[in-house]
Amino acid sequence: MSSSAVTVSERASYVLADNPGLMTLDGTNTWILREPGAARSVVVDPGPADDSHLQAVLDAAGEIALVLFTHRHHDHTEALERIVELTGAPTRSIDPAYTRSADVLADGETIDVDGLRLEVLATPGHTTDSACFLVGAERLLLSGDTILGRGTTVIAHPDGVLGPYLDSLARVRELVEEGLVEQILPGHGPVVTDPLAVVDFYLEHRAERLDQVRAAVAAGATTPREVVETVYQDVDQTLWPAAEQSVAAQLAYLRA
Repeated sequence: MSSSAVTVSERASYVLADNPGLMTLDGTNTWILREPGAARSVVVDPGPADDSHLQAVLDAAGEIALVLFTHRHHDHTEALERIVELTGAPTRSIDPAYTRSADVLADGETIDVDGLRLEVLATPGHTTDSACFLVGAERLLLSGDTILGRGTTVIAHPDGVLGPYLDSLARVRELVEEGLVEQILPGHGPVVTDPLAVVDFYLEHRAERLDQVRAAVAAGATTPREVVETVYQDVDQTLWPAAEQSVAAQLAYLRA
């Protein structure tokens, strides 16, 4: 059973989907954004095709003007057809496959819904179609899976690409340094209240892993599996298949 909405700020609340797991942490956060006093809302990442979760989202959101997706993974997009069927709301994404009755999202675009202003940031890396949404009035950044509320995200080759991901992290870091982002609202896990420390941790973690992969290759590892067996010995082996995809992305980055 999905939980009721949790209020984070005047403009942002979320409903946690009941789909916890190794990759989804506590579950998918479906974000509901609405300008104070406005009747209509924006839903970001409606989540899995779970009727109880979707009903909780509809109860919290009221009239939905627009549905946005941070990226194509099914734990964020599976409810697409059902939410369109129930609300008739247009849906938008950087990936045209998830756009209904509206244009695809463009980097730098500003969306205005009844006074709620969102800026679109293309942040490829976790997937090629990953995007973040900036709520400038409250210095909030909805990050999808680009930055999680706990741990680090997986860059799974071939859709995950490390070079663009590092560029996306650097872009988010600039926004934090400029004072434009004070909290990060992730697709999974708790709200990030110290974004600079978390982004720096992500960058340091990636740099360390790349050094470890370089060392493993220098020692004779030639396949992602061989690298994982050396570099990810401290990681639960149930995560090794995901780690292999991550290593494949790192090897592609190093070879490029």
